[in-house]
Amino acid sequence: MSKFLLKLYISGKTPRSENAIRNLRQICEENINEQYEIAIIDILEHPQSAEDERILATPTLIKSLPPPLRRLIGDLSETEKVLVGLDIRPVPATIKE
Repeated sequence: MSKFLLKLYISGKTPRSENAIRNLRQICEENINEQYEIAIIDILEHPQSAEDERILATPTLIKSLPPPLRRLIGDLSETEKVLVGLDIRPVPATIKE
């Protein structure tokens, strides 16, 4: 299994940002084991990073590795959708149809 490189863009220490951080860490600990690296980037402190990645909303999660690149927006509270979005779980047949 390839190592996951995840960047979570937040805007300040808001409840939504804190929820996204907590949810991401829990999802990674329960589903990716130790095969991940998380970078948390506050766009208020690093606006150029947000501009470089074309971040339009926060929280935004970007999965750089393994390919393909994926972007997820929100507090990551819907675990199953996050797992599908990160290609950790396959898309359920009911969604494909």
